Amino acid sequence: MTDFATPEDIAHRTAAARNAAVAAGRALGLEITEGVVLYELFSVVVHLKPAPVVARIPTVLPHTTTPESQALRQRQELDVAQWLHDQGTPVIPPSPLVPREPVQRDGFSITFWPFTDEDKSKEPDYVKNSELTADLHAALRTYPGELDFLLSAEPLFVKEALDRLESRPDVVAPEDLRRAEQEWQVLEPLVTDENEFRKAFPGVELQPVHGDSPPANIFASTNGPLFSDFELITRGPVEWDLGGLGPEHEAAYDRGAAKNGLRALDKGVLRFVNAVAAIRVIAYLSCADQLPAMVEFMQPFINQWRDTEPYA
Repeated sequence: MTDFATPEDIAHRTAAARNAAVAAGRALGLEITEGVVLYELFSVVVHLKPAPVVARIPTVLPHTTTPESQALRQRQELDVAQWLHDQGTPVIPPSPLVPREPVQRDGFSITFWPFTDEDKSKEPDYVKNSELTADLHAALRTYPGELDFLLSAEPLFVKEALDRLESRPDVVAPEDLRRAEQEWQVLEPLVTDENEFRKAFPGVELQPVHGDSPPANIFASTNGPLFSDFELITRGPVEWDLGGLGPEHEAAYDRGAAKNGLRALDKGVLRFVNAVAAIRVIAYLSCADQLPAMVEFMQPFINQWRDTEPYA
C-alpha cells in the first residue's frame, strides 16, 4: 500500500468524479447546469441538476477490480434493479432518461438513477428493514439473470488483501491478521466452490440475493421504502444478506419470511456468513490508503469479531 490519501486528495477525487459525471451526463443529452454531491464514501453520488438524475461513481475500489469486472457488476446491478421494478417491487430503478449501461469517463465507471426525494423525518429502522428483506428475497427467487455463486464474497480480493496487510501492522494488528488468515483457510473453499458449500450445508437452497446488507440499503423515500444499491448482487443463501446484524434483526427477518412462505434462517449458515463478513471487513482495510477513515469506523466490527469463537 502507498501512503494514506490526504483530505486534499479525497476532495480532488470527489471533484474529479463529479466533473466526470457531469460531462458523461451532458454527452448523453441531459441538460445539466451543475453537479451537486449528495453523498460520498466508497462512492460519490451526484445530482445532475436540474435533470431528475443521480450519478453514482464508485471511487474506493478493491485493488483486484478491473474496468471489465466493474462494468460487469454494474450491468448486473442495472439489470436486476430494472427487472425488480418491472415486477412491481419497490426499488430505485435505473434512470429511464439514459441508456441502461455503465459509462466510462475520465477513469471512472458511472451509472445513472432517478433523483428520489428522501424522507428525513425519522431515523432508519434496521429491524423493520430486516423484515422487509424477506419481501426482496421472495421477489428475487424468480429472477432469470445469470449470477455466479457468492461472487460478492470477493475471494480473490480477500486472499490478496490479507497478503498485503502483512506489511501494515499499523492498520491491522498482527494477531488479528493471523486469526483472519487461519479462518480464511477454512472459509475459502466454502465460498469459492458451490459443491463444498452444499456438502457443508445440505438442503440449504441458493437463490439470487442482494449481496450487500439490504437492511442497510433500503432508501427511505417520501413514497415509502425502496430497495437500492445492488452492486454486489449474487447467488447464495438468503443468510448472506443478514450477515453481522444480530439476533433482533434475524428474528425480524424470520417474521418476514413466514409472511412470504419462506424458510427461517439457518443458524449454521448464519455463523458461516458472519465469519466471512468479518474477514471481508479486515480485507477491506487494505483499501484504507484510499479512505483512511475506514480504519476508525471499522474498528467496532473488529472488536466484536474478537469476542467470537474462531471459525473452524
